[in-house]
Amino acid sequence: MFEQKSLNKIDGDYFNIIIADSQDVTIQSRNTGHYWYLHCAGYPTEEALVIFHKHRFKDWYHQHGHARSLRQAIKSIVKHDDYQLNVRKCI
Repeated sequence: MFEQKSLNKIDGDYFNIIIADSQDVTIQSRNTGHYWYLHCAGYPTEEALVIFHKHRFKDWYHQHGHARSLRQAIKSIVKHDDYQLNVRKCI
């Protein structure tokens, strides 16, 4: 389960927070517009997190990876944004 203190650390300036509860987080990067769905499969802790991703609202999610914490997942998303914006320069 995601703890409230972890959920409170999601940067609302960086992400549009669509939903954030004890099991699931859906956010949109304000930088790339990409959507991210983070599912906590670890109970009672957040040690098993599955990261799903899609480029546009109308797209289907695809599995992007795993993380051991919400903090680690957020770092992965920020790195992905950096790659999209500065390496691929496709946005």
